[in-house]
Amino acid sequence: MNSETAILPFEAPRRRSLQARVRWGDHLVTVGGDAPVRIQSMTNTDTVDAIGTAIQVKELALAGSELVRITVNTPEAAAQVPYIREQLDRMGIQVPLVGDFHYNGHRLLTEHPDCAKALSKYRINPGNVGKGDKKDKQFAQMIEAALKHDVPVRIGVNWGSLDQELLAELMDENGRRAQPWDAKSVMYQALIDSALGSAAYAVELGMDPGQVIISCKVSGVQDLVTVYRELNRRTTHPLHLGLTEAGMGTKGTVASTAALALLLQEGIGDTIRVSLTPQPGEARTQEVVVASEILQSLGLRAFNPSVTACPGCGRTTSTTFQELAKQIDDFLREQMPVWRKKYPGVESMKVAVMGCIVNGPGESKHADIGISLPGTGEAPAAPVFIDGEKRLTLRGDGIAREFQALVEDYIEKRYASVTA
Repeated sequence: MNSETAILPFEAPRRRSLQARVRWGDHLVTVGGDAPVRIQSMTNTDTVDAIGTAIQVKELALAGSELVRITVNTPEAAAQVPYIREQLDRMGIQVPLVGDFHYNGHRLLTEHPDCAKALSKYRINPGNVGKGDKKDKQFAQMIEAALKHDVPVRIGVNWGSLDQELLAELMDENGRRAQPWDAKSVMYQALIDSALGSAAYAVELGMDPGQVIISCKVSGVQDLVTVYRELNRRTTHPLHLGLTEAGMGTKGTVASTAALALLLQEGIGDTIRVSLTPQPGEARTQEVVVASEILQSLGLRAFNPSVTACPGCGRTTSTTFQELAKQIDDFLREQMPVWRKKYPGVESMKVAVMGCIVNGPGESKHADIGISLPGTGEAPAAPVFIDGEKRLTLRGDGIAREFQALVEDYIEKRYASVTA
């Protein structure tokens, strides 16, 4: 039976959140409100190594990270932050730096004003900002620095370093219930109460509510979804998403994607980070690549031209299409730091590299430019489709080189006119 109603493409709802302003010099990154979902990452260098840290920040920024967090854990690290900022400015990298503080942030921000000034945002963990009577005082010192330098803060709660005094209080309260909650429900409540309570105190101290970003990170997918759905219900503060301690390789990538995609599809989340443990020899930038792929796959943002390639089957015994797909994908990613400025809109381009006649021509027609390579038993010819029409056929040993040249030519002709 035919439907009388048109089947419309899904559009993810957008969360109604306040908007934070993260600034360095003239470079402004808005978070929340009507801004796109932002990508954040974090260095794993020793911050005392100013040159090494600046180089990694640059790599992360060029990979697409719009905010980069650095560890500020000692007086020596705090002293190097202004020099890291100076090195980045010399390299033309305007990405805002976020200072990650634990235990002694109140002291470092107070005793190293140049560090406080060089950072564009502070991360405060309510679980280790202080105990007893010192907690509110030391938290207030950090908020005072944020107000002085007009920077936002992230109240970053993590269930691995949860406020134990608050947790004990909630456990005692739970024990007095006629029907006590299970331990996990109490943990959820502790995470949320810690974040919202600290955010409310920051506002009480003078922070603009929009300048207070919240995160409640856990390492279980369903736990993260549960906590953030409740946060979304209870607050309009901008929310930072991330599955903490996600792991490495396939496990970390799949877990982070599952958790973040579920929430982003519901319109929840204003910034994201994919917390991957790098595999031996793997670049730190992999976490940025995965984050950008999540957003691009959901249709929320576009960062790089997408390359559609078939998985291969018995009809595609040649590895040519696999090699060409990788070659084209690597080439496009390498060029994007330059092309992003030179060819506005190129990040939305679609390229298809297919391996046989079954789906090859069809997928190539759907792409901006595509090639259908011959499968097993097919004539040794590779038709190329541009803007949905077959334009030419490539043959011989130089197919890969010729197709890459066609892609470059297509980009030059289609996107250069945008800047003319």
